[in-house]
Amino acid sequence: MEIYLDNAATTRAYESVCQIMVKTMRQDYGNPSALHMKGVEAEHYVKNARQYIARTLKIGEKELIFTSGGTESNNMAIIGGAMANCRAGKHLITTGIEHASVYNPMMYLESQGYEVTYLPVDSTGTVRLDALEKAIREDTILVSVMCVNNEIGTIQPLDKIGRLIKEKNPKTLFHVDAIQGFGKMRLWPSKLGIDLLSASGHKLHGPKGVGFLYIKDRVKVHPLILGGGQQKDMRSGTENVPGIAGFGQAVEEVFENLEEKLDQLYSLRDYFIQRVCELDGVVINGFTHRQEGFFGPAPHIVSVSFADIRAEVLLHALEEKKIYVSSGSACSSNHPAISGTLKAIGVEKKYLDATLRFSFSFDTTQKDIDDCIDALKSIVPVLRRFTPGGRR
Repeated sequence: MEIYLDNAATTRAYESVCQIMVKTMRQDYGNPSALHMKGVEAEHYVKNARQYIARTLKIGEKELIFTSGGTESNNMAIIGGAMANCRAGKHLITTGIEHASVYNPMMYLESQGYEVTYLPVDSTGTVRLDALEKAIREDTILVSVMCVNNEIGTIQPLDKIGRLIKEKNPKTLFHVDAIQGFGKMRLWPSKLGIDLLSASGHKLHGPKGVGFLYIKDRVKVHPLILGGGQQKDMRSGTENVPGIAGFGQAVEEVFENLEEKLDQLYSLRDYFIQRVCELDGVVINGFTHRQEGFFGPAPHIVSVSFADIRAEVLLHALEEKKIYVSSGSACSSNHPAISGTLKAIGVEKKYLDATLRFSFSFDTTQKDIDDCIDALKSIVPVLRRFTPGGRR
């Protein structure tokens, strides 16, 4: 029996998601741009998904652009947003703990003559609001801050960030990478001052290869993909109907009784932390307990450092027992390096290469956690005996 605790990397698609995707590939397979009935049937799935997602965000349906996933959404928001607003300035702001799909577009824009300010964070991974206030200038055209850090699970205080940005410079766009946050909390862009918001289907039991970008009405974004003019000329190309239909189905299912599901997930997170701290030489990175208000830990991610053990060795030892976890961001697994997030929050040097990420879903059970802890209790002491200078 396998235990999957790498849900921040991807989640297993719901059965209902698989069913609707098969139907759109085998039965209602028309091109949504076609004028005949087959095209109308396909367009119906896109429209339904748009309605479901817009309803959860309390936005207009026309403010959603479907993409190939979170990376494209982030690139479109940052590069497209910068290109469309460059006459107002060329200064951008982000944090030092962003995902590569934000960090690399920022680096690209720097090579094109833009200036980027990288904000520091505190020991919990929360952005320093005083630094943000000082950084916003008259020529600041965009601020990009992730909703939930993909490595340690910190929720940023988006309400305070959005308010601060608009008070300092109302023309500055506020982009939120909500790839880890969408489906793990209620996100209402208009209430939080968000102009652009990215999300991805496979993080909440939907399919891979599909995402969306919310673009607030009248916000200028330059399209990055040109062609037949689909989606209001903002993202040309035939819509991925199976992916969009599956994404919409996942959203509908996830957001039903969401608060109850989140309470269960937080309880599971608390239980995991309690159990894993039964081991010696363990450190929890970021927030340990749920906070009041719009910040604190996300319900599905826990970052744990194990003294005197290399993370990759422990990861593969757990894998041998069919327990699957991560040593960092799955999107950066082909380019292993010491986590910039762990460095930014001041994790001790000895723990930088000794940290695993455990991430849960609505399918995770208490038994999964108990079995994982039992495995850790048997593996960790053995590995430490074989680590030079390790505990004996």
